[in-house]
Formats: sequence, structure tokens, C-alpha cells
Amino acid sequence: MAVRRPPALDRIDIKILAALQRDGRATVQKLAGLVGLTPRPCLERVRRLEAAGIIAGYRAVIAVERLSKPVTIFAEIALEKLARSDRLEKRLRAIDEVVECWEVSGDLDYLARFVCSDVAHYEMLTSDLIDDTELGVRRITSHIALRPVRTFAGYPEALLAPTRGGKPA
Repeated sequence: MAVRRPPALDRIDIKILAALQRDGRATVQKLAGLVGLTPRPCLERVRRLEAAGIIAGYRAVIAVERLSKPVTIFAEIALEKLARSDRLEKRLRAIDEVVECWEVSGDLDYLARFVCSDVAHYEMLTSDLIDDTELGVRRITSHIALRPVRTFAGYPEALLAPTRGGKPA
């Protein structure tokens, strides 16, 4: 399968992306007004961005703390030298409480964000990871989150703009 090149983006496409990051439920009429288009061409641009995979989806941001009292824990996961990372990655993808996970460089191999009902449940999950010798987990260092200072609310608009040789086009 050939890899499709993303479409060239102009300043209006960038405005559309920035606006949809702030409000994914904006009507086409509202979005068109924000970016200076009429609704029909605005909708065509949104559909083109979706078809190209640049807009990967839409989702609701849930204020889970209004429903329960979850605990957020950042886990630094280090593997044994000859560990099979594919097995661990498959296991981490299967744990609902792992809401985000990144392979990283440095002294550890993965950084995972767990959101659990309580610390005991988190300890059970991580004990299962450490105890499974097939995964090759050497160490998990846990950091309990106290409060959010800033949460992800979208990418900076400068990263959405196309670049040529490291400079905005």
C-alpha cells in the first residue's frame, strides 16, 4: 500500500485545525465564520483533512473527577536488557487503566499514565506486570499525581503550520 502524502495546508486549514482543537463540536456555520469561509467550502476542507488522516477523530473530554475519585499515577517502566518489548506493549495496550503510554529514551523504557480507582488497584496491576517473567520488567517507579497544573488542550498552532526546511512555509 502506497503511503499518501498529506495535502498541502494553507493558513485557513491551520485555522480550522486550531478551532476544532478548541471546540470539536463547533457547527460548520460557526467554524466557517471563524476562518472566513462560507459553510460549504469550510465543510469540504474539514472532510479533506479527515480523509487525509490529519483530523484523526473527535471525542468528549470527560471530567472524571465529577463522577469518581480516581488516582492518576505516572509509571516509569524499565526493562531487562534482553526483554521483549512487543510483549509488554501488547499487555499495556490491554490494560484499560493505562490511558496513555510512551516509549522514551534515557534510563527507562516507557512512561505510562495509569488512572485507577485507588492505589491498591494500581499496585495489583503493576505487580502483575513485574511478576510476569515473560515481560522482562526490571523496575517500575511510580509517581502519584497530586493535581493537574496544565492538561493537554491541543497542539500549539505553530506546530500545525507546514514547514519548509524547519521554517514556516
